[in-house]
Amino acid sequence: MATRPQPKAVLELIKPITWFPPMWAYLCGIISAGVSPWSSWPLVILGVVLAGPVVCGMSQAANDWCDRHVDAVNEPHRPIPSGRIPGRWGLWIALAMSVLSLALGWLLGPWGFAATVVGVLAAWAYSAEPVRLKRSGWWGPGLVGLCYEGLPWFTGAAVLAQAMPSFPVVTMALLYAFGAHGIMTLNDFKALEGDRLHGVRSLPVTLGPEVAARVACTVMGVAQALVVALLFVWGRPWHALAVLALLCAQIWAMKTLLADPKGKAPWYNATGIAMYVSGMMITAFAIRTLEVAQ
Repeated sequence: MATRPQPKAVLELIKPITWFPPMWAYLCGIISAGVSPWSSWPLVILGVVLAGPVVCGMSQAANDWCDRHVDAVNEPHRPIPSGRIPGRWGLWIALAMSVLSLALGWLLGPWGFAATVVGVLAAWAYSAEPVRLKRSGWWGPGLVGLCYEGLPWFTGAAVLAQAMPSFPVVTMALLYAFGAHGIMTLNDFKALEGDRLHGVRSLPVTLGPEVAARVACTVMGVAQALVVALLFVWGRPWHALAVLALLCAQIWAMKTLLADPKGKAPWYNATGIAMYVSGMMITAFAIRTLEVAQ
């Protein structure tokens, strides 16, 4: 029996595919700040690395360690239940990455460090007992959406500006974080059986796949509709129309999803979510110019 983790298994544990959302959101924050990223390019690079491989990777390791019993049912091939990361190595990796996160966050200054502390605490609160917010289909996806989209957006803007972001920046970060609740609900479809067995009350478990999918689509749609409305109010009609076009395309994709929520959830994650995050960047450019005008 192996006594040390396989390098490939460690990489699988921290799930590079999950790094994109917080990295993208951090870049959206940078764009929305109205400050040239070239003036502080080391902070840009450090923040992207911190948001993705380090903090997000840490959260994945922590989640897999705390979920090892659930994963033994849902996905026994994962690194911890399969034994490719033996013993308590999963826990040590998550703890070591938590310390690394805080050390790198310190280099981003007070705003970056404060946001990193929030991100690390949120990751453990989501997965670990006795808090384990992922047991709730409402609080769990909300916390992940906030940490994947809202917090990195806020951090990117605050680090570049070295100040509290403006009202438009904070508002858009919160709206896209709210919409991400729906994205995280769709992500829960893949763990439906194990969640039922181990008492994780995700929305697909408590409401059923059909109703949960409708809730997820409604949350994503309402968030983006509010973004569109605010962009029109703030005098950015072309950006608003671009986000609206992406929302209409998502509504078309949602109709396909709702016809078979459990089967089509992975398909929607590869199509509708791409349009969602595209709208984020368009919005970031819109409020960047709004910042300059102010």
